[in-house]
Amino acid sequence: MKVAVLKETFPGERRVAVVPAAIPVLGKAGLEVLIESGAGLAAGFPDDVYRAAGATVVSRDDAFAADCVLSIRICGACGDGWCQDRDRLHPGVILVGLCDPLSTPDACREAADRGATVFSLELVPRITRAQSMDVLSSQANIAGYRAVLLAASTLPRILPMMTTAAGTITPAKVLVLGAGVAGLQAIATAKRLGAQVSGYDVRPAVKEQVQSLGAKFVELPLETGSSEVAGGYAKAMGEEFYAKQRELLGKVVAESDMVICTALIPGQKAPVLVTAEMVKRMKPGSVIVDMAAERGGNCEGSRPDETVVVDGVTILGPTNLAAEVAGHTSQLYAKNVTTFLAHLLKCGLPDVSCDDEICRDTLVASGGQVVHPKIREKLGLPPLEPSP
Repeated sequence: MKVAVLKETFPGERRVAVVPAAIPVLGKAGLEVLIESGAGLAAGFPDDVYRAAGATVVSRDDAFAADCVLSIRICGACGDGWCQDRDRLHPGVILVGLCDPLSTPDACREAADRGATVFSLELVPRITRAQSMDVLSSQANIAGYRAVLLAASTLPRILPMMTTAAGTITPAKVLVLGAGVAGLQAIATAKRLGAQVSGYDVRPAVKEQVQSLGAKFVELPLETGSSEVAGGYAKAMGEEFYAKQRELLGKVVAESDMVICTALIPGQKAPVLVTAEMVKRMKPGSVIVDMAAERGGNCEGSRPDETVVVDGVTILGPTNLAAEVAGHTSQLYAKNVTTFLAHLLKCGLPDVSCDDEICRDTLVASGGQVVHPKIREKLGLPPLEPSP
């Protein structure tokens, strides 16, 4: 089987799906590895390093002629680049990457119409045996770290307490909203830098995790019994809940020098946690990093990939922090995707058994149609009849 690695076309995307160190691993699995020319250059991996590792450097058209195509972003996740790539698909080609199927299901249907088999890595189930395939966690971990560094470099003060002959500097107060993978890493990073850190999450179950990192868990008198869904993801709540939440969070936000927003609901608009009124109550010079800006934002007034200053408060809306450290995030992604591909081969790729939970949950399109129940629902398609 020929496996090809694409050069990313999405603006600002510097990562690559497979690093040179992973080529021998794929080779031992019996795969012939092709890499599109220049695919790893932005991440620090030139073509010659891939050749030395055993890969063959090819054009984009030749890459799409392979049996399986690996990418960071494919289908709807690669934006306007999908318009050209969908016409390169041939029946039976297997696509593996981040597809953004819950927000852009039409692109997945277009791939299905062309006979492609699509595996979306956003849908890897959060179960123990799939941890090494979980690209969302590996990339969010680094993004949480980068968010704190970005805020720290913007904040007009230092984070740690410092006692000097000229006086004592009090530590900066950092609030992290959302205690998923990105949020927990942001808490840990801010704590290592010496800040006074607090964390908030709608899921009370994460309190222990926040406290284990040395941060204070912000507890609000809200009914949160149904705030978590299977897999550990936060569940969307009603507007009445969010209104009460914003009212109670206002004081904590106002006292913070730095706020890192990480709250996301899979496939839905991000909940607004920090209102314009709350921003006005913050001290001039304070910084907000809204990691949910691409999905509408946790902070009212944030804009994707822009810096906005409101009443002296700087609001940053980065949408791809993982790509800023492409060398390491590519390394982690490569481990995820090669482990996932090995699992598919074990399950009989190109024929995949839907008896396996990992295969079933990530398979979006096969046999000329969209097969994932949630994506079919997004497209307004009826449920598939069960196989005999």
